[in-house]
Order: sequence, then C-alpha cells, then structure tokens
Amino acid sequence: MDRSIEIAVNGRRYAFAVDARRSLLDVIRSDLGITSPKYGCGLAQCGACTVLVDGAPARSCVLRAAKVDGAAITTLEGLADASTGALHPVQRGFIEAAGAQCGYCLNGMIMAALALLSDNPDPREDDVRSALRHNLCRCGTHKEIVASVMRAAELMREVAGSAATGDSAAALPQDGEGPSA
Repeated sequence: MDRSIEIAVNGRRYAFAVDARRSLLDVIRSDLGITSPKYGCGLAQCGACTVLVDGAPARSCVLRAAKVDGAAITTLEGLADASTGALHPVQRGFIEAAGAQCGYCLNGMIMAALALLSDNPDPREDDVRSALRHNLCRCGTHKEIVASVMRAAELMREVAGSAATGDSAAALPQDGEGPSA
C-alpha cells in the first residue's frame, strides 16, 4: 500500500508516494539518484548505507521510507558547501589522512564520524573506535580511518574557532595545502 511522505534530503524537499515496505536506501538511490549510500549487506550490519536522519546516523537499508516522513536526511553529497563546493571538514579529514582505499565503506564511515563529531568535538581515539565499531572496512584501513576522524575533529575545531572570532576566511587550508598524510 502506497503512503505519501515528504522528506528533505540534503536541504531539498521531496514528496513521494511510497510502498510502505520500501527502504529509504532504495528511495534515495533509485528515485533521487543519490549514490553515496551503498547497499552492502541489507541487514544493517556493515554501515555502507548510513545516512543522517535528523542528525542521527541511520542504516537506510532497513529503515522504511514511510517511517521518515517529515525528516531531514543528510547524505555524503549534502556535506560539501553547495555554493562554493568547499568540502566539509570531515571529508577533508578523510582526504588528508588517507582514510579510504576502495571507498565502499567511506560513506558510512564519514556519516558516523560526522555524527560523533557533532556530539563530541574533541574525541579520544577510543571514542572514534567506538563510534565506528559497527561500520565494516574490508580493506583494513582502520588505522587511517581513525586518523582521518581525528584530523576531521581538528579541522572542525579550527572552523568553529574562526567562526567564534569572526574570521570570515575559514581556517581550513585550500585544496593541495596543509599537512600531507
């Protein structure tokens, strides 16, 4: 049975008639063409499908689209600044610390990292490992992923510090500058 829902995805509102059994992942990928959330296991075990629903990480492969009526959904595509194209500090952290190898887990790792850093801007490595424990990486880049989240935390604190002091230029280095991984 179809149900009408309205959701905001990456700041843009959409209205759908969806089958009550249809997953949010299917709607995001098939109807909206947003491909960062991946179908991995289909059982909410690997994290490849992670999106933020009203700021909280959610496994979109098992979450029914009908259950998120009225919600704000954020995907990896929604993190970069839409007007300038500047990457989000979490995205920058993963680039600078080489936190991706094949990239299949990257979506889930970044979305889980963003949720962690939104709640805890100064995490310890144990906090990062705990926040990412349900996201699987088959390539074995776990050390680099943790380093990426720690770098992202630094970048987010720099941006927050710049905003607090009224510095209109972000404290982030431009692409190609800054520490190498």
